[in-house]
Amino acid sequence: MVSKENISLGDAATHFLARLTPEEREASQPGVYRFVRWFGSERPISQLTPPEVANYAERLSLSDIDYVKRLELIRAFLVCAKKEGWSQTNLSVHLKAKKVKPGLAIPGRPGTPTVVELTRRGYEELKTELAELKSKRPPLIEEIRRAAADKDFRENAPLHAAREQLGHLEGRIIELEEALKVTKIIDEAPKSTLKVGTGDSLVLQDTSSGEEIRYKIVTPKEVDPAQGKISSVSPIGKALLGRGEGEMVEITVPAGKLRYQIKRIEH
Repeated sequence: MVSKENISLGDAATHFLARLTPEEREASQPGVYRFVRWFGSERPISQLTPPEVANYAERLSLSDIDYVKRLELIRAFLVCAKKEGWSQTNLSVHLKAKKVKPGLAIPGRPGTPTVVELTRRGYEELKTELAELKSKRPPLIEEIRRAAADKDFRENAPLHAAREQLGHLEGRIIELEEALKVTKIIDEAPKSTLKVGTGDSLVLQDTSSGEEIRYKIVTPKEVDPAQGKISSVSPIGKALLGRGEGEMVEITVPAGKLRYQIKRIEH
């Protein structure tokens, strides 16, 4: 049996969350597991130091509307750790929110939201992925609850595996939620135009070999060479934007010059 002094952050989080109501647990889990992942789930909670906790608060994004709420969740976790004897120090007092003047955001500084440009389709794909991940959360939480019934946390492989899986799941959920908060959906080319725009698929013909190549112009965040998705800011993407069907396009690349004819544009 693991002693109170040697209990890991992951096990401490499991104990803490298990005491909450189902509603409180669902709301608290992402923030608590984000804190655990930051320092490592296997690290003994007794080894955390005040400067580390203070630094965690400094690193949290002020652009997040849940910033203060997240700090409160971690404070509650750290208060619990002191009461249970997992930590000899009340580390919650070192988790202080930054003070900034409302409305001031300094470009390039940490905490300043970065706009993510996506096509409508790319945005919807992220929303779909987020919904799918959230649907996997309840079964995993239930699996952890069942595994936690075995009091020997040190040898409880199913508990560690489920907790690690949930940690990865929560990390991706947080990443998607934060990306969607700052997403700007770009205007794709109107259906009536025959000019190449971001979001369009097109067929090119190499004038030297006669080979046909299919590309889709996307934002930098959506690039996938294996699927033929190229960035609108790449040399080829920039050369194609605004061009029409039948036009000849010459593109300079490190290997020389490429010449294509735009055979078809699909909006």
